[in-house]
Amino acid sequence: MASSLVSKPFLKGPRDDGVPGLGFRPSDIRGLSVQISIQRRSRPPRRLEVQAIGNVFGNYFKVATYGESHGGGVGCIISGCPPRIPLSEADMQVELDRRRPGQSRITTPRKETDTCRILSGISEGMTTGTPIHVFVPNTDQRGHDYSEMSLAYRPSHADATYDFKYGLRSVQGGGRSSARETIGRVAAGAVAKKILKMKSGTEILAYVSQVHKVVLPEGVVDNGTVTLEQIESNIVRCPDPEYAQKMIDAIDAIRVKGDSVGGVVTCIARNVPRGLGSPVFDKLEADLAKAALSLPATKGFEFGSGFAGTFLTGSEHNDEFYMDENGNMRTRTNRSGGIQGGITNGETIYMRIAFKPTSTIGKKQNTVTRDRQETELIARGRHDPCVVPRAVPMVEAMASLVLLDQLMAHIAQCEMFPVNPAFQQPVGPALDGELLTSELA
Repeated sequence: MASSLVSKPFLKGPRDDGVPGLGFRPSDIRGLSVQISIQRRSRPPRRLEVQAIGNVFGNYFKVATYGESHGGGVGCIISGCPPRIPLSEADMQVELDRRRPGQSRITTPRKETDTCRILSGISEGMTTGTPIHVFVPNTDQRGHDYSEMSLAYRPSHADATYDFKYGLRSVQGGGRSSARETIGRVAAGAVAKKILKMKSGTEILAYVSQVHKVVLPEGVVDNGTVTLEQIESNIVRCPDPEYAQKMIDAIDAIRVKGDSVGGVVTCIARNVPRGLGSPVFDKLEADLAKAALSLPATKGFEFGSGFAGTFLTGSEHNDEFYMDENGNMRTRTNRSGGIQGGITNGETIYMRIAFKPTSTIGKKQNTVTRDRQETELIARGRHDPCVVPRAVPMVEAMASLVLLDQLMAHIAQCEMFPVNPAFQQPVGPALDGELLTSELA
């Protein structure tokens, strides 16, 4: 950048003598102006960057969700998906149907088909490697149900904190704090699930292990053999029929009173490659915890032995190693939950996520209006008496997104060159014939 400085005219000094060595008198330049050009090093313009937006998840397999409960629709944009993966709307719809409202009497009666449309990133049934845009329209909005909530805050809901942060909020349906935001996560999670299964044979399942005071005892469900069919055999998504009925009865009892209850979802990941996760800040359990706790209504996370492990001694808690019949190093117990030092050891990952009771209930509660007046509120609208049955596919989706992101990071760093066969195993077997090179020619 250049700037000009204009001097004042030279004034005659007390003497009109010549200036030695210059060959002119000061009177010769009286009345003249001198321009001095100053060259300054140019600097790049400053840019204002806002990064605390909270709508994007992942580092390699990135998912950005968008939309609100009572807007035109919701969805996601997936970046970083590998090319040449067979993918259709039906792959996503299976998972979205497990998440959608109106499934049974123990879920919200809002009627949405949650039919998804893939708008980009697919060509002739294959992913192209470019961003995948998924859109799901909202079709059963009832904005008038939220007239009272536009004036007063629902206790324990995000109504107040959104006002505290933004100075305004989307009143109808709770806006971005609504669980409808998770549609984008579940759609993206379906893609991640498929890739994990194709690349490494990894399987992710979740089920309800507690509703209110009905707790599924440890050992009733075998995490090594439980199936999706067992989980989906009842409306509460508990794989044990006896405890499933007890959970359904507990939800029914509170539902007719206009109240709500919470619960726990257990999630497992089987056949996870060894080596996923990184030391210190990117430990796998830390990423899983963030993913799970980003879901609506979550209040707690534990993996492996969790808080119960604090009651054991080291000799009781340690998972001893042994060599199995196939020559693989395994652990006799799995109190570590498949993760040691933030890195997978090849055993089954298992974790538990606690969900609070739904905050929007049909019982009278004390609260405060937006203009700071104390009042009473009976919330209307259609809401889940217990969120955990529909939270099952949401938890699976977030676990899948984390594991795929970490798998891609691991392959990029640790399998760029041949592995050390004394300690490492390359990720695979790949694809099981699902993607044939000849079909792509």
